[in-house]
Formats: sequence, structure tokens, C-alpha cells
Amino acid sequence: MSKHDARFWLQQIRELPLSKTLKVMNVCGGHERTISMAGIRSLLPEHIELIPGPGCPVCICPEEDIYQAMQLGLHENVIVVAFGDMLRVPVNVPKNEARTLQQAAAQGADIRPIASPLEAVQIAQANPDQPVVFFAAGFETTTAPVAAMVAQGLPDNLFLLLSGRLTWPAVAMLLDSDQPGFDALIAPGHVSTVMGPEEWQFVVDKHHLAVAVAGFEPDSLLAALYSVLRQTLEDRLFLDNCYAEVAHAGGNPTAQHFLHNTMEVVDSNWRGVGTIPASGYALKPAYAAHDARLQFPDHQDPKRRRIGEMPPGCDCTKVVLGKIYPNQCRLFGTACTPRQPIGPCMVSDEGACRIWWSSGTRESEQQPTRTTATES
Repeated sequence: MSKHDARFWLQQIRELPLSKTLKVMNVCGGHERTISMAGIRSLLPEHIELIPGPGCPVCICPEEDIYQAMQLGLHENVIVVAFGDMLRVPVNVPKNEARTLQQAAAQGADIRPIASPLEAVQIAQANPDQPVVFFAAGFETTTAPVAAMVAQGLPDNLFLLLSGRLTWPAVAMLLDSDQPGFDALIAPGHVSTVMGPEEWQFVVDKHHLAVAVAGFEPDSLLAALYSVLRQTLEDRLFLDNCYAEVAHAGGNPTAQHFLHNTMEVVDSNWRGVGTIPASGYALKPAYAAHDARLQFPDHQDPKRRRIGEMPPGCDCTKVVLGKIYPNQCRLFGTACTPRQPIGPCMVSDEGACRIWWSSGTRESEQQPTRTTATES
């Protein structure tokens, strides 16, 4: 597609002959942030619905992994480091216990936020006599730098509690279900930059839906939206790349090399969703000496229940899977706010609930007047 501004693509979308509602899922939390902050939904024709998808790694990080990181900090003589968003994600424990990594730190655990894997290495090098556990959660774009860190050699005292996930298997799971809930897909540009746009070809080939890769500016997103809408209307389906200046065919060979050499793809749990086949990363056996799951005690209490689930009353799972919109959650804007989040979707900057709140939607829609994300 030729380069045009957002105004051009919006006009093109408005001129499409839409006679029924078409639902388009945008997988990425970054896409949802652009859509909400720019007010794109309010500018679109009424027959177009944009549905937030499962593209928030903080939201789907297994509850038991967060719990384990907390227990290592509280009960082992280690420094725990994690990306900043993870520190406020709650786990399911009694109210008198620490519910987040942040609260565990307040109880004396040495838990520190970091912004990049390099900081984990630096902290380990600065504390050579103390083990450092890097709780590494994220999708392909976050996990690739972790893989590079592993390949380049880790300090002897640095260990990984890895909770990496792949994006496309969650979309495949939705499409394989009886009610996918969407008619076309906008695929994440940053994942496509690492893994290659062609990773999303299965959406066309297997499921016969339009798909377009988009960047994070309104013009790229609207170009991708126009593409999938026109494809669907004309029944001429293909994988379109509306982020071609960054997401090149084949992706990033160096990043893929690091991922392939240090990690293996395994069946993995997604919080509230369950196990999705071949959807997670685990360290290869050659790096077992740095695997925190193997080198430290498992502090999971068999008496704990609700492992893997969202907190009571929280509808984050439905939000992540595109079954409801954020403001249709029972707790949205009342019990659950960014200041005191109940569910992970209200914690992360990539969580749909947090994004909707930040963009001005502050009240729960108790009796929706529009159809929900999976209803016709």
C-alpha cells in the first residue's frame, strides 16, 4: 500500500459499502492503546467493531509463576528482578498475605524492577556472592533479548524464572473454537518484526479470514483495518503487510537464531485460559544450571486453590479472549481501578482495562446496549 495519512484511510473506510457488522480483533496491547487514545472507535462507521485481543503478556502470565517469584524473594536469600509491570499483578492468596511482588518487597524481600535484561546482568555482576533470579515474562519481542542474554553467557549467579509466551497460538486457539468472535484480524507489528509477517499466513490459509500486519501509528492501523475490511467485503483474502518498512519477510534472523539456540517451545499455561499447546518458551537443557525452577525449591503450597485463575469476580479472562469489552467486567471502575487493581488487565499499560480507563472510560457498562464481542 502507498503511504497515506490517517485521514485518508479513515475516509476510505467510511466509503466501504458495509451492510452488516464486521468484527475485527486487534491482538496487540500497543494497538489497543493507539486505538483508544486516538479515539478511533468513535470515528468509525457503526458497522465496525474493534475487539481487544490476547496481546498483553502481563495479563496472561501464570499466577503460579508470580507466586513462585514472590516466594523466592520472601524465603530464599536471593535478589529477584522483574519488568516493572509485573510488580503490581496480584495473586490469589488470603488478604493478610502479600498479593504482589511489590507487597512482598514491602515485607522485606529484595525485589527490584528493571527495564531490560542488561540490568539483570549488571545487578548479578554487582552482587557476585548473592543469587539473582530474573523473572522474565513476555512475548516474542521481550523473550528474544532474554535469549540473546543467555546465548552471550550469564554470570554464574544469575538464574531465569522464564515465563515467555508466543502470540500466534492464542489466536489459533480462538479461531479453532466454536465461536471465535471476530471476522478479521490485525496482527501485531512488533512480533512480526521478530518472527516475520508470514507467521500469520495460517489465518488466511486455515481459517479463511483476512489479516493485516499493522504498526503502532494511527495511519498504519487504519490502513490495516481498511485492508481487512475490503478483503472481507470482496472475499479476496490474503496476508497484507501495512508495516513493511519495519516488519520484513523472514523477520529478524539474529533474534530467531538466539531463540532457537537457547530455548525450546513447550505447552504452556495462560492465566485464566489454561494450557495452550506449543505456546511457551523454556530454557534448553544445556542451560539447566541457570533455570530457577530447577535450582531453587518449589514453594507452591498444595493447599492453595484457584491456581491459574483470575481473582474472584474478575473478568479479565473474558476481556483477554475478546468475549467482553473492558467496561463490561463486573469490577471495572468500581472495585478495580489502576490505583488498586484487582485483575492483571488493569495493571499493565498493555492491558485493555488499563488502556480504556486511561483513555477516559471510567464506568462499568452494567447493561450493554451494544452487542458483546462474541454476540451477533
